[in-house]
Amino acid sequence: MKNMNLDAYRFSIAWSRILPKGKLSGGVNKEGINYYNNLINELLAKGIQPFVTLFHWDIPQALEDEYGGFLSRHVVKDFGDYAEVCFKEFGDRVKHWITLNEPWSYSKGGYALGEFAPGHCSSWQKLNCTGGDSGTEPYLVSHYQLLAHAAAVELYKTKYQASQKGIIGITILSHWFVPYSNKKADQQASERLLDSMFGWFMDPLTYGNYPKSMETLAASDWLYIYPRGIRDLLLYTKNKYNNPLIFITENGMDEENDAALSLEEALIDTYRIDFYYRHLFYLHSAIKEGVNVKGYFAWSLLDNFEWNKAYTKRFGLNYVDYKNGLRRYPKLSAHWFKNFLNKN
Repeated sequence: MKNMNLDAYRFSIAWSRILPKGKLSGGVNKEGINYYNNLINELLAKGIQPFVTLFHWDIPQALEDEYGGFLSRHVVKDFGDYAEVCFKEFGDRVKHWITLNEPWSYSKGGYALGEFAPGHCSSWQKLNCTGGDSGTEPYLVSHYQLLAHAAAVELYKTKYQASQKGIIGITILSHWFVPYSNKKADQQASERLLDSMFGWFMDPLTYGNYPKSMETLAASDWLYIYPRGIRDLLLYTKNKYNNPLIFITENGMDEENDAALSLEEALIDTYRIDFYYRHLFYLHSAIKEGVNVKGYFAWSLLDNFEWNKAYTKRFGLNYVDYKNGLRRYPKLSAHWFKNFLNKN
């Protein structure tokens, strides 16, 4: 990372690595505390700022067994206790906190489609799920995620922010939806889609209420590349949600993990350079138009395990050789990104 001119690194803390039983009453794992202290200290020694996510979909099994994890309101207190341990132990050095990673993905993937843990969905979908109700559980899980976020933020702002001088927020995922035509019905459809993904979380965070379109309808392949969408979504956020402080915590593209490619061929990812060039162009345009973006993280530094896609997709700027000791090789995009950071 230091060699690539990176000045920040985003990582997640595993809740159960800090509180093995999920609760403060179950004891704090000092080895886990030491692990993250070593990581944070080494990053800072190299001039790299840690951006820390508290929850990236890994609910402690003990809480899942006891009350269903984020299906229960009990999780709000336990998450607050876990967050406070992190603030106490790491807050003197961590100045950028993220409470939750993509709550929409967790709610939909884990409780509507059965793709992520705990693998819930309605039986009529015949998706080989472990149980659940796609019509109710995603809404409960999202609601309790929002309450857990609010509890952690209130705790940090009232008890720790003044002395630790950090900031805290949440990672929200959204696509940008373009109407099929100029017809009013198509425009309203795209607005409903945006409300059901972005507004589902941004409206209550900003205004204290869910989008009206969701309240009205509540009962009732993978990634697409559209570089201008990042500008349009940022301007929409600026205008609708009072121009909040924004750090873009994930932006990138995947490729198939093609075993037929030689190492030399696998490192030639000119399409990824084009992706970053175009998205950063539109990001810069949005900033010039007054959007309050203060940071950007490429997704991702390394090829990685990609949840329900496992190792079939590669997102990394750096190639990981899974068959030869996880050796790492910079792709063309890594060299491009390094030069970009050096110049800018």
